[in-house]
This record gives sequence, structure tokens and C-alpha cells, in this order.
Amino acid sequence: MSETPKAPLVAVIGAGPAGLMAAEVLSRKGVRVEVFDAMPSAGRKFLLAGIGGMNITHSEPIDAFLGRYRTRRNALAPLIDRFSPDALRAWIHGLGIDTFVGSSGRVFPTEMKAAPLLRAWLHRLREAGVQLHMRHRWVGWAEPSDHAQVLRFKTTGVERRVQADAVVLAMGGGSWPRLGSDGAWVPLLEARGVQVQPLQPANCGFDADWSAHFQERFSGQPVKSVAIGLPPGDGGALQFRQGEFVVTQTGIEGSLVYALSAPIRDALAAEGSATIWLDLAPGWSAQRVTDELMRPRGARSMSSHLQSKLNITGVKLGLLRECLSKDAFADLAQLAKAIKALPLRLTRTRPIDEAISTAGGVAFEALDAKLMIERLPGVFCAGEMLDWEAPTGGYLLTACFASGAAAGQGALDYLATMAR
Repeated sequence: MSETPKAPLVAVIGAGPAGLMAAEVLSRKGVRVEVFDAMPSAGRKFLLAGIGGMNITHSEPIDAFLGRYRTRRNALAPLIDRFSPDALRAWIHGLGIDTFVGSSGRVFPTEMKAAPLLRAWLHRLREAGVQLHMRHRWVGWAEPSDHAQVLRFKTTGVERRVQADAVVLAMGGGSWPRLGSDGAWVPLLEARGVQVQPLQPANCGFDADWSAHFQERFSGQPVKSVAIGLPPGDGGALQFRQGEFVVTQTGIEGSLVYALSAPIRDALAAEGSATIWLDLAPGWSAQRVTDELMRPRGARSMSSHLQSKLNITGVKLGLLRECLSKDAFADLAQLAKAIKALPLRLTRTRPIDEAISTAGGVAFEALDAKLMIERLPGVFCAGEMLDWEAPTGGYLLTACFASGAAAGQGALDYLATMAR
């Protein structure tokens, strides 16, 4: 009696959200799925992201949502259309995890944690037959080989080879090496002729070369009720975005800085430095600021006058003194102008291993519409390995889930084609 042929095997490399979502899509159709990851356990970066509150996606209108992906909007739109923020929330509810929309429009699990979601997900994947192999570092394909899917893994000091019918690569970018996202896959794909854009820090901080006095006095302090202005690129008026950030030992970081990190980084790459403008009184018009400053201050110092009339004190006052000359600080007209648009020169991005995420990766131009690498039939890419970026706020995770689902479906379609 002949043996029943085994179902095709898909190897998923990377046990983060993109890889696990690809595994789920595949396992639903009866495909054998084995997930490999270099780390001792799955979803390490996902768990870390959930420590401060698991922001899973965002509830804003889809057109604005897609705009967050900037130059890769058109590439990601069809993927997110098939696995939208609403679909992602429904999928989470299917795991028995409730979600809610916060005041900012961000979507969170009710418990505000990633661990319960990941535990329920891994349980469902194992129930579906998905096998997870931890401490398996992918080191490329077997050579020489005319079968592109003979994969090599280093595990506990030995090499293991796995032959798969298709492969989904979902190993993340290069911003969290201690959690597995170390970009070690870049030379492996480039050696196969795959177009990979250089990895760069995204959602990152920047250096400002503070004076020793300012650094010692204000490092670690938050700057709240502030806006950052950037030129639009066509010589028009500054475009300001309000929020808050933190002064660090070397410069600035925080949610408002992360939201603008892509254009700041691009300006640094093009010019060698980048100037941003700080509006230290975003709720006040320029005329009102000027009127208040011009009021008589009597014997009070300028610092006392600023605190009394404009509530500018502490780190905001420190920024004015740091970025203005003594003469400009003493000139009321220049000071009023600076309060609404204080120039701050940034000199460098922080290192990539400090960034929340990365830009760059496998170019969409190297892939077909189903996320298969055209030079490597049967090999698909998903998640932060792909060349896209987005601000924090749920956009990163949504695109990882959506691209993972798309890569899993792409692998299914490929297997169906090969079986004909």
C-alpha cells in the first residue's frame, strides 16, 4: 500500500506578528507550517512593545490611516485593504481579547498588555498543528543546491537543514538586535541578487549637541504643550505638529519627534544637519505673545517676566537660552519671534539599535503582487523586512499583520500553482 503523501511544508522564518500571521493563514488551509526563530521564545519585540500599553492599531479614517505610510502608501494599501484595522480588531476579538478605542483614536486590548493576546494566539496555532522551533538562526540556503528552499539553521552549536515547499521570511528590521531584529538577513538576500534598501533608524531620536550646562540641567525633562515645525519642501510656510517630547543627554526623543523622524532623517541625509522650529506657546498667536512680552516688567528679570506673562519656565526657558544669543534673548521682538519658532539644529540620528523601528529593507520592486521575491520563486517576505516605515500609533503593527496575512496567502497560491 502506498503511503499517503504529506501536505506541503512551508517554513516561516521569524516568530513575530508578521510571521505568526502568515503561519495562521497557511495552517487554516491544512498546510504544514513550521516556524523558526533565533530567539528562545516567540514574539519578543511584540511583548516589549506592549509593556507601556499595547497599541495594536488606530481607528482614524482609512484614507488618513494609509497616508501614514508616506511613499509606500500605494504598496501597502491593497494589503491593508484585505486585512484592515477593523479586521484586525475582529481577529483579536476572536482570540477572546476585547479592545477599546482610546481618546487619541488608538486601539488597545482591554488589559493593555500583549502577553495575554500572544498566549492565546500561540495556543491556537499549536492546536492547528503549527510547530515552533526556537533558537534556530537562519544562515541561508544550502550550497550548492538547485533547490532554493533547502534552508540552513544554526541551533545549539550544530547545523540543521530543512527542505520546504515555500518559505515566508519575516525576520524584522535592524532596530532590536537583542530581541532578534538584527538585520543579519540583509547580506544573505543580497548575495542572491535581491534588491535591499539600506536599513535606517525610524521612530528615532536625534542629537542636538547641547551645551554641558543645558545637558546637566535639563536632561530627562519632558517638553509639553509644544509644537515642532518643518518646512514643507517647497519653500512655503512652516508646518507645525503639536505634541510633546523629551530632552535627552544627547538631543531629543519622544512621540512628537518620532512622528516627524522620517523627514528629519531625510533632511540630515541630504544636508548633513537639519533645523526644526519649536513653538513653545502653540495655543497663543504670535501677536498675543508679542503683546504680552511688551508689557512693562519693571524690576523683574526677563525669566520672571516670561513665567508671569507666558508661563514659560523650566526646560522651555532653558531652550530659549540654549538656542538664542544673549542679545537675541534680550531683544523683545526677536524673543517673541523665537517663542513661536525657535530654531533647533539637529546633527545626527541616534544609532539604529536605539530606534523603535527601521526604514529600508526588501524593495517592493523586487516582489510580485503577492509579496514573492521574483528572483527566488517560492520565497515571500513580510513585516519590517520590507522597505516601508510608519509612525507609532498602531500603524507599524497593522502593516506587519496585514503583510504577514498577504505573504501567507501568497504562499498558498504558489503551492496551488505548483500542484497543477
